[in-house]
Amino acid sequence: MFSKQTYIQRRAELRRLMGSGLLVLPGNNESPANYPANAYKFRQDSTFLYFTGLKREGLALVIDVDNDREWLIGDDIDIDDIIWTGYVPSVSELAASVGIAQSAPMKELKTMIDASRAKGQQVHYLPPYRHDHMIQLGDLLGIHPLQTRAEASVPLIKAVVAMRSIKTDEEIAEIERAMAIGYEMHTTAMRACAPGVMEQHIAGLLEGIAHQHGCKVSFETILTTHGEIFHGSPSMRPLEAGRLMLCDAGAETNDNYCSDNTRVTPVSGRFTQRQRDIYDIVVACHDLVLEKARPGVKWMDMHLDVCRLMAARLKDLGLMKGNPDDAVEAGAHAMFLQHGLGHMMGMDVHDMEGLGQVYVGFDDEVRPSTQFGTNCLRCGRRIQPGFVLTDEPGIYFIPQLIDLWRGQGLHRDFINYELLETYKDFGGIRLEDDILITSTGNRMLGQQVIPYHADDVEAFING
Repeated sequence: MFSKQTYIQRRAELRRLMGSGLLVLPGNNESPANYPANAYKFRQDSTFLYFTGLKREGLALVIDVDNDREWLIGDDIDIDDIIWTGYVPSVSELAASVGIAQSAPMKELKTMIDASRAKGQQVHYLPPYRHDHMIQLGDLLGIHPLQTRAEASVPLIKAVVAMRSIKTDEEIAEIERAMAIGYEMHTTAMRACAPGVMEQHIAGLLEGIAHQHGCKVSFETILTTHGEIFHGSPSMRPLEAGRLMLCDAGAETNDNYCSDNTRVTPVSGRFTQRQRDIYDIVVACHDLVLEKARPGVKWMDMHLDVCRLMAARLKDLGLMKGNPDDAVEAGAHAMFLQHGLGHMMGMDVHDMEGLGQVYVGFDDEVRPSTQFGTNCLRCGRRIQPGFVLTDEPGIYFIPQLIDLWRGQGLHRDFINYELLETYKDFGGIRLEDDILITSTGNRMLGQQVIPYHADDVEAFING
């Protein structure tokens, strides 16, 4: 949790950006795993955290912009709960701790909203992503719960995105702490990678590190020898010699800022020549971003630059043919890269994705693509100092996609299907790091870089 003044200043800036209206920002409630008393680990809503820093469940922030008033809404914890959880400060005490002058019980929220609407004041809220919030907002506003996302306030979305996109020095310091935990997680995975070790065993080691040093993993760990499956969950399958282990994992600090890295480790300790050929292309694409990303660059253009480099290098290997620029324009590169180059990162590992990617990663100048592969790009807008983005190119060999496109005769002028057929058992490679856009360029976050050049990877795991 940052200083009280940080949250006071953030709410003041939000009021300035909005100009008028009643802002309602619910915090999260507990989520039962299989019955009410057995809940998932509590995680506060990120925007509520951003403006209050408070981690107790069952709260809401209300800001009356027109009258310059703020309330923390929530019910005090009674003795029946205190005997299980220990003492919890009152709602008024929590409010005072972050500079909010007024508090009220949750039953007052309906009265406040009704009074605001009766005066013609617009009520603003963000798109709910939990069904309990959809039901609550539906009841408060008199609309069907399934309408609540569509009725969310675009001005509030844009104001929050404008603020949360630019990371302050104290936020960067917190992300750096997440990166340090992530470094330990990934280097542990690389050292544990060996024939016969179960994927689940290694993933469990990483989750333990995340909980030991921070809040939790920033997302469910992806760890698999089937790297062509983007969200491949760790299984009880033992690692096989000759395969590649892809590990996509990150940590979330106790103050809820995230890291997100991906590394690929040869299970046998050395890359085969065929593996190294593909791996080095991904390294080159990764490093192109470090060379070229700077303020004012469209992230869409950065993505397409990576795709053109990838297509040219795959042509050198004989997997692609024809003009690389024409191949990318036609979308043939999406045989090998079916996702976008990267995404915003911060308090959410896909930062603010719940607010709508069209507002977070795009704007009036740069709109999302509809082309297969490029349509999965989560950010295309011009990047600015203070943005934190992931740099995560990859090359994947998906047997079902190969069969589909070959059967349809797609992009035969650009893809060598005969050679591609021999790569169906390859898997996939992705390399991912987190970068901060600076005033002059960018820098990789993390005091220690997880080894990723092929020689460095081999030296690390065999050293």
